[in-house]
Amino acid sequence: MDGIINVYKEAGFTSHDVVAKLRGILHQKKIGHTGTLDPAATGVLPVCCGKATKVCELLTDSDKSYRAVCHLGVVTDTQDMTGEILEEHSYEGITEEAIRKTVQEFAGETEQIPPMYSALKVNGKKLYELAREGKTIERKPRKISISEIIVSAVNPETGEFTMDVTCSKGTYIRTLCHDIGEKLGTGAAMAELLRTRVSVFSMDSAVRLSQIEDMVSKEDFSFLMPVDSLFPIYSRMQIQGAVGEKFLANGNPLSPDMLCPINEISSDRVLVYDAKDRFRAIYEKRGKLYRVVKMF
Repeated sequence: MDGIINVYKEAGFTSHDVVAKLRGILHQKKIGHTGTLDPAATGVLPVCCGKATKVCELLTDSDKSYRAVCHLGVVTDTQDMTGEILEEHSYEGITEEAIRKTVQEFAGETEQIPPMYSALKVNGKKLYELAREGKTIERKPRKISISEIIVSAVNPETGEFTMDVTCSKGTYIRTLCHDIGEKLGTGAAMAELLRTRVSVFSMDSAVRLSQIEDMVSKEDFSFLMPVDSLFPIYSRMQIQGAVGEKFLANGNPLSPDMLCPINEISSDRVLVYDAKDRFRAIYEKRGKLYRVVKMF
């Protein structure tokens, strides 16, 4: 079974839990997720099956969108409200205007220090494993990009505000909340996190594990999206001739006369289909030839 499932990850499940459950539901071993979500977080988690696991890295590298609730007045060891409270501060007098202004200061290119409670490895050991041992080590700041950050709701009474964030790979929303709180002088921790989009996958088409299990029992696999649906902006080409078929099968460079356009989109990267309209590879035009990027 080859394709991508847009899973709605529910609270309490780790990303690895989702993969393990899908292996049982689909009776398939070759399954991988496309970017870890914290157990308390919910939302979009694309999962790749079979040959589609080859695009896991492409999805992991893509921009993602989140809706987060940030709680002012506390600092925790995990930077979210599931952790141990280390500090408490008053947020009295912090206005909605101040929150909105401070949040906007985090838009664009910036740097972020990864949290200790994260899956990043240092000398072969994950940071959260060191954190659980009571150890704190120095982490280098990493460049991140926040293309959009909008405060959608503010509740001065509870000290909570909601923000919608679209950001680059490697951005920790927990740390973003923490850093906003630090800049406001009140401290802050993430109270809720919902991932609303990964690449072309959004909340609208996400399905829960229970729904997938029910559909499989009815032999309905409509939840499985084909790999080529990931690349709507790429040109689509069909291979021409016996020589072209042989070159494609071996992942050899292809000349333009071996390819026939299927759509009108013009891009350097193209999706290549065989004579039976089966998606086979991603190629990229380099000079006069198309050279393979990924075979499927």
